[in-house]
Amino acid sequence: MGLPGSGKTYLAERLQPLLEAAWYNADKVRGMAGDWDFSDDGRTRQSLRMKNLADFETSHNRFVICDFVCPTEETRNIFDPDILIWLDTIKEGRFEDTNKIFEEPSSCDFKIEEWNETNHITIAEELKNNV
Repeated sequence: MGLPGSGKTYLAERLQPLLEAAWYNADKVRGMAGDWDFSDDGRTRQSLRMKNLADFETSHNRFVICDFVCPTEETRNIFDPDILIWLDTIKEGRFEDTNKIFEEPSSCDFKIEEWNETNHITIAEELKNNV
């Protein structure tokens, strides 16, 4: 999770082959649903949508990556990730409405504050060894 432009998709693209994971990108999922509503209700629906996809994959013993903003504590509680990776690489995203409501997570499993060539490798190795 992280603000738009923080590198969520960039990280997911690199983690997916290392984990051999299912991968759901929020923009693609919204596109398939034809739902570009970013109101509170729309964000709640998106969290539920992403949760249902993730739950399906984990019920089949697969790693799953869901890259999406998930901007509030409420939407994160709805999604209820097993592992939360927070991309804290920017302080403002490109959408003012999201910047206004974005709440930093109270806790996370991994926090990326700057990019390097090994972030994704380190995270993938730790997940494979501990999950």
